[in-house]
Amino acid sequence: MIKKNLSPLLLTLFIVSGSYAQDYRWQQRVEYTMDVQLNVASHQMSGTQKLVYYNNSPDTLGKVYYHLNFNAFQPGSMMDVRSRALPDPDRRVADRISKLTDSEIGYQHVKSLLQDGKAVSYNVTGTILEVTLAKPMLPKTKTVFEMKFESQVPIQIRRSGRDNKEGIAYSMTQWYPKLAEYDFQGWHAYQYVAREFQGVWGDFDVTISIDPSFMIAGTGKLQNPDKIGFGYEKPGTTVVKSTSDLQWHFVAKNVIDFAWTADPDYTHDRVLVPNGPELHFFYQKNEKTAETWKKMEDYAVKTFQYLNEHFGKYPFDTYSIIQGGDGGMEYPMCTLIMGEGSLNGLTGVMAHEVTHSWFQMALASNEALYPWMDEGFTDFASSEAEASFLPQENPHARNYASYFALVASGLQEPASQAADHFNTTKAYGTIAYSMGSIFLNQLSYVIGKENFEKGMIRYYNTWKMRHPEPNDFIRVMEKVSGLQLHWYLRYWIGTTKRIDYGINSVIEREGSTYITLERVGEMPMPIDLLITYNDGSKEMYYVSMNELFGNKPQEDKTIPRIENTPWPWVNPTYTLKMLKPVSSIATLEIDPSQRMADINRKNNKWVMADKTTEYKEN
Repeated sequence: MIKKNLSPLLLTLFIVSGSYAQDYRWQQRVEYTMDVQLNVASHQMSGTQKLVYYNNSPDTLGKVYYHLNFNAFQPGSMMDVRSRALPDPDRRVADRISKLTDSEIGYQHVKSLLQDGKAVSYNVTGTILEVTLAKPMLPKTKTVFEMKFESQVPIQIRRSGRDNKEGIAYSMTQWYPKLAEYDFQGWHAYQYVAREFQGVWGDFDVTISIDPSFMIAGTGKLQNPDKIGFGYEKPGTTVVKSTSDLQWHFVAKNVIDFAWTADPDYTHDRVLVPNGPELHFFYQKNEKTAETWKKMEDYAVKTFQYLNEHFGKYPFDTYSIIQGGDGGMEYPMCTLIMGEGSLNGLTGVMAHEVTHSWFQMALASNEALYPWMDEGFTDFASSEAEASFLPQENPHARNYASYFALVASGLQEPASQAADHFNTTKAYGTIAYSMGSIFLNQLSYVIGKENFEKGMIRYYNTWKMRHPEPNDFIRVMEKVSGLQLHWYLRYWIGTTKRIDYGINSVIEREGSTYITLERVGEMPMPIDLLITYNDGSKEMYYVSMNELFGNKPQEDKTIPRIENTPWPWVNPTYTLKMLKPVSSIATLEIDPSQRMADINRKNNKWVMADKTTEYKEN
């Protein structure tokens, strides 16, 4: 209730701040219409771009920023310098950019730029185009930018480029002048140095003109299949192609980017996932790919089915898996992957890149700031999906081993580091992928597997198409579990503190056993202590921590569970009492599920047969 005697100034502040509080998670919007021509002889492209930009923010914008990412593929660029300065550069880049000739580099040149028909001033610095608007954009307004641009497609080095090592002609990613994201944190106008991206939700209407011998695959749905051929046309339709460039017209709605590839030797297969989507496969069919790609198609269907069931429904009706690029890289409605190699390797890359459609293309966290929310969550979910059709004992064991190796190397950094700013490639890869994956698997230990699975579905359904932040994720998990979890986010993501728990002593007194647990590492956790008796029976002693303000549900109903008072995180030790003698115990084990990333598992298990002289009887 607002009291009548509030001053006009205070009343104004109340109304403005209240409005901002409601609107601070606004999202900008873009609508691109592009018409480009690619000359396959010169590898140069010319194009026009009409961009309708909606300022849904509460701010007046005097400038906007575009990404010109092809400019990174020039000697002396930030990507080139950074790669040569790292102690362990990505081997795909290394010093290759520094050796590019004028005909091999990439560039994007803006020839003209208008805002609502008026010329604007702009400045290019590296891969960023800074535009001073002819007329500032007021809140809740839109403007129209019209651009003419020219580009040269670089030799394929990282993600973008031509003539990759498997012979794919064009991988057209980060290929157009792309408006930077503006949100409640401000502009995200990052120079393209190597790693991750952020995009604005919007619609793309793209027409590509290219030599008629080339087939195109990519984001969106083809609008003119009857003019294209290549098996796109309806059965019984006759397509007559001219010798001039062929125009491919694609439309994609509510996506954050647009990518495409082109090659004259693509084979195109289609497979329908039950209840959608339709999958398209584009690859060069030869002795290195023919057998593996056909088998991989079935695995791709199984991957979509698993993810649809366990992480939320894929939001589009089509998806393309395309041979191209330099490994595997995700884009809206498609992925580019290398096509050769073993079936297991191909399937693993496919499953990982497909899973990005949930965590980067539908949820679309800012992976430049929070790579672990994209790469790590994707790695966890894709490992789960892959294990559903290629069973393995522990699908996450590789990530734990990678994390332990990073800790041992002394190169660990906080996971809160922005993607391009890690000191080593090893630290970035392990932290973004492995620690991000462990973050989820370990969270299932903290809140219980059932809560965790419900939370992942709720997270997706609540935040898809909304750019969730770390706090948004952890709040969903708190609401589902009823437990307090910010301590977990702060420790695992914001610090380099490690988990190490051990069994310190086992003492018998007056027929009861007193077990003292020890927190050796800096990061506190709740504890599952499994006691196995000599007769083969088991009991789980559960010790919550005071930061949780509650207990996780009992996970294994076949094993009786005893809930103990919470362990205050400031206490280095905790002693629990068991109303049985030591002689009845066979083993004690902390975290038998091994979901906790305990850096020293040797002190987690106590085998009584080995400890007969090491416990005291009083």
